[in-house]
Amino acid sequence: MTPPTSPLVALLGLERHVEGGWYRQTWRTEGSTTPPGYPGARAYATGIYFLLHPGETSRWHRVRSDELWLWHRGGPLRLLLGGTGEKAEPATALTLGPSVESGEQPQLLVPAGTWQSAAPAGDEPVLVTCVVAPGFHFDDFTLEES
Repeated sequence: MTPPTSPLVALLGLERHVEGGWYRQTWRTEGSTTPPGYPGARAYATGIYFLLHPGETSRWHRVRSDELWLWHRGGPLRLLLGGTGEKAEPATALTLGPSVESGEQPQLLVPAGTWQSAAPAGDEPVLVTCVVAPGFHFDDFTLEES
């Protein structure tokens, strides 16, 4: 049985993301640049809403740029960082969420080129914003093969 979809999907106009979960780009700077090592011009920064339901996972992937995760609502989110090698190697588990007293953080940085995966750590959908700088472009995105 498929769990119900959060009303936030419709309210925020989210679409399915190739890595898993739901997203919508909310911001892209007007200015752009061609950073060293990038194949072309990129916005200075971009932002998306990203939502995961319990049971959904953001599959292992990496982005060429730094990615800042900002928690908004729902339960905590477990963010795994898997190094910068050819394949993800789980090494660090972090928790994004509101309970700073319990070790959760309201924002976390995934450094450029680091493998990452995420999943709700509780039984509620989790809504975050991801800010990428230099801005996100699918040419800079690598999804680990299954």
